[in-house]
Amino acid sequence: MDYQSTNLIAFLYKWRKPLLILPLVAGVIAAILSAPTFIAPKYQSSVILYPSTTNSVSKALLPQTGYADEDILEFGAEEEAEQLLQILNSDEIRDSIVEMYNLMEHYEIDQESPYKMTELRETFSDNVDFRRTEYMSVEISVLDEDPQTAADIANDISGLLDRVKRRIQRERSRIGLSIVQNAYDQIKGEAKSLENGLKDLRLRGVHDYESQAAVYSEQLAIAIVERGPNDSRVKELKNQMDTLAKYGGRYVDMRDELELLKEEEIKVKTKLDQAKVDYHQNLPSTFKVNSATPAEKKTYPIRSLIVLISMIGTFVATMIVILSITAYKDVRKAQS
Repeated sequence: MDYQSTNLIAFLYKWRKPLLILPLVAGVIAAILSAPTFIAPKYQSSVILYPSTTNSVSKALLPQTGYADEDILEFGAEEEAEQLLQILNSDEIRDSIVEMYNLMEHYEIDQESPYKMTELRETFSDNVDFRRTEYMSVEISVLDEDPQTAADIANDISGLLDRVKRRIQRERSRIGLSIVQNAYDQIKGEAKSLENGLKDLRLRGVHDYESQAAVYSEQLAIAIVERGPNDSRVKELKNQMDTLAKYGGRYVDMRDELELLKEEEIKVKTKLDQAKVDYHQNLPSTFKVNSATPAEKKTYPIRSLIVLISMIGTFVATMIVILSITAYKDVRKAQS
């Protein structure tokens, strides 16, 4: 082991000049080439936000039965964060930002290129990043040569996220509202038809079948006993009893059906009110922890890291070349 260490030290000392000079030269070149003249510095701005757990305002704010109320102040967890990331990566948000900031020109992409859209998407992905943090929040990070532009893009993406999610929910709630509205209108129409039918029966003298039948039966019995079966009053009561017998069954059916419809109408009206609240809601779907501000220091490139990697890489490459040359000479020497 000592012998090998001595040989290594001797080897490094023998080749000390190229092993020192070449990495230093590489470091100087890397420092020059990583200067702003060659590589434009980029600044990073970030927005941190938490998703909310509330998707339906009506469930969170209006009285409910059958399930627990939602808390509009509760932060979302992993599932909600993943949903936000899916929306952030949508074409709608990317295309909106591209149009707002004219990124095709801003990124200096050749508009005559047949692959201009591919280049635009790749450049956008390189400069805009979305990730879920370890605290279940979502971070929107934007790199740009202009620190103000980076901050503006990050903030606008945050605003677009809320609008896109609301649009998706609004489209679905619009369909739900239409379905409930149609059901409510149908029930109201059926109830109106039954009310008109009952009104017609009341004009025929049927107001309350059970009560009228009991009263007419009692009065008829008394009239027969007091006046005889052929009395005009008895005949009148018999006619009224015949009317009840003719229309009473229909009256009872229509009345009972109307009562059931009224109960159903109350339930559907509650659903309709909830659907209207969900459709017209403007409740934010995220909690913004901080907005993006222009960065004071550049994020890219990290010149010290570039210089260090260049020097280490050059040192390793120089070692490999020297070892290869030495080994080649040893083999030639052994063969001669």
